[in-house]
Amino acid sequence: MQIDPLADALSNMKNNEHTGNMNCIIRPSSKIIGNVFKVIQEHEYIGEFEYVDDGKAGILKVQLNGKINDCGIIRPRYPVGTTEFEKFEKRFLPAKNFGILIVSTTEGIMSHTKAKELGIGGRLLAYIY
Repeated sequence: MQIDPLADALSNMKNNEHTGNMNCIIRPSSKIIGNVFKVIQEHEYIGEFEYVDDGKAGILKVQLNGKINDCGIIRPRYPVGTTEFEKFEKRFLPAKNFGILIVSTTEGIMSHTKAKELGIGGRLLAYIY
């Protein structure tokens, strides 16, 4: 039984990355996992990924680039305002302007840098660097 599919997906991706595999299969899939992976792909931590319908929850096939040092979810999902991102950057990222926090906002799932530009807050989902 899975408690948190997003946590399982990120740990699966990180484990495949550290063992040197260039491909990763994430199952089960969801819209949140797909949107988080789109943000990770925009920042070039992973290559292409595709959704495959298997008649159940679906599968994501992900191509890895070898650029991930660490990734994980943020629990509890802290609410963060537009002026509070720096506090969480210090907590979860190793250096300034190195890595991203993934935030769920009213405008959708995006990186913390884009949320700062738009001037909106949200809830923290994950980090990657």
